Order: sequence, then C-alpha cells, then structure tokens
Amino acid sequence: MLLPRLPLAIDTRRVASFDGTSIAYHVTPAPFPGAPWVILANGLGGTYVAWRGLIDYLKPRYRLLTWDYRGLYASSRPARDAQPSYAIPHHVHDLQAILAAEKIDAASFVGWSMGVQVLLEAYRRMPERARNFVLINGTFGRPLDSLSPLPGVAAVLPSLVEVARRAHAIATQLARKATSQPEAAAWFKRLGLVGKSMEDAVFAELVLAFGGLDMEPFFRNLQAIGEHDAGDVLATITAPTLVITGDHDLMTPPSLAQHIARSIAGAELLIVRGGTHYTVVEQPELVSLRVERFYREQGF
Repeated sequence: MLLPRLPLAIDTRRVASFDGTSIAYHVTPAPFPGAPWVILANGLGGTYVAWRGLIDYLKPRYRLLTWDYRGLYASSRPARDAQPSYAIPHHVHDLQAILAAEKIDAASFVGWSMGVQVLLEAYRRMPERARNFVLINGTFGRPLDSLSPLPGVAAVLPSLVEVARRAHAIATQLARKATSQPEAAAWFKRLGLVGKSMEDAVFAELVLAFGGLDMEPFFRNLQAIGEHDAGDVLATITAPTLVITGDHDLMTPPSLAQHIARSIAGAELLIVRGGTHYTVVEQPELVSLRVERFYREQGF
C-alpha cells in the first residue's frame, strides 16, 4: 500500500462564519513580510493536499490560504443543517469571514472545479478584492447540466443526487470501501477520470482524505453547485484572468473553459493536452509555471 507524502508546512486555523458555522482554513508561513496572498478555492471533496504542487512551487514568493467548505473535512456542518445553508453565497460569506480574520484586503484568487463557481460569486459581492483570477477545470454554473452528453440525463441528475443524499449512510460506506482499495488509482485511470500522469502516491493521498467524508454534506454541496449560476458575472470581470483546463476533462468539458475565456475581456486560456478534471494535480509543474508567468506578466 502506498503511503502519503510528508505533510505540508501549513497552519490550520478556525473562524466563525456569519451563521456561527466553524470554518477551518489553512495558511502557509509568510516567506517575507508583506508577501502577496494567493487564495485557493477547492474543488468539491478536495482538500489542500490537491494544491500541494502549486503550494510547493509558489510558497517561496507568496502566502497561500485555502479552506474546507462547510460540512467537509475539518469545517463544521451548519447549525441549520438544511439545503439552503449550503448555497454558494454562504461559501462566499465563509470566505469573507476568513479574509476579515487574516486582514486580507486583496489577493490572487485561484479556483478549481467548484471553487470556480465560489470565486465568481465572490467577485459579484466583493470585486475590489481580486487582483487577478486563475480559474481551473471549472464552470460558471450548473455543472450537472453538462456532465453527460446523453440527451435527457441533465434533467434527472438532480433527482439522482437527492436520492444519493437520502441514502448518504450507504454512500459513505461505499466511498470508504472504494477508496480503500489499492487498485482504485488503476480503475480511475481506465475510466478516464484521472490522467495516466497522476502519480499513484498523490492519488492515494487524495482518496485517503476523501474516504473519511460524511457524504450527506458532500451531496448537499453537490446540489448547491448544481443550482448555482454566475454566468452573468463573467462579462463584469475586469481583473486579469487565466483559465486552465484539460482536453480530457469529462466533468467540466473544455467548451466551458472556452466560453469563460471568451466572456471575460482579455482572459487567457490554456488547454492542457491529456489533462482531465484533475489537471492541477496531474501536471503541477506545467500549471505552476503557467501561473507564475501569468503573475509576472500582470505585475503580481
């Protein structure tokens, strides 16, 4: 069995959000006084370990921060544990509480998958905070609508997610059993869900964390992103923006990234050959180099 890599040098802190929900967030040490902030918005079910390659590359020049979405990993479930409490604007309120706690006025905002939707909604509410955007393997809204090319599937997916949520105890057991299998990485690669360049040790680290999730809040958050749409925000963005995706992304197809890049004035687009929905994990060197170049060209 593959062992996880050594832990990152990262400090976990907590803040009470607007509704009292305890939110866990993770901060790297400042490499020097006044180092610029980079805020990392996770994918659904992701934790800071998914950003390890980017964090390792950027931490000598930037201070990085990411957080666990409400109900996931070290963050608590909201006291009013109902679907409205997981709406995307509430995740933005959580982010605002974190920024206030750390006294962060402006930063680069980097989102992956669900994090793209969270950051677009954040821009709607606090555009002055964004020095720039890096949007990776995500969409502007309603990702369940584009998850399958088969006609009619989009109409029934929300109902299927609700059924899975109601059966969350079984789903939790299945997730833990599946992620504990040593051949899980090979299955995911054969299905095309992750690329062949994904290191098995990295995959093991990711699924080890995911296997411990309670699946009910996971499905609550999945329902929330399925209902959210920030398409109207795209044309209002004036911050420099870099969009990154993989040409083999089955969850958020490259056409969505192309639409985002076309809709944001001056946005740049990188389509990674062979990249799946996990491009940032599969090819961290390529993504990190492109992000560094983007920062340099934008004077960040």
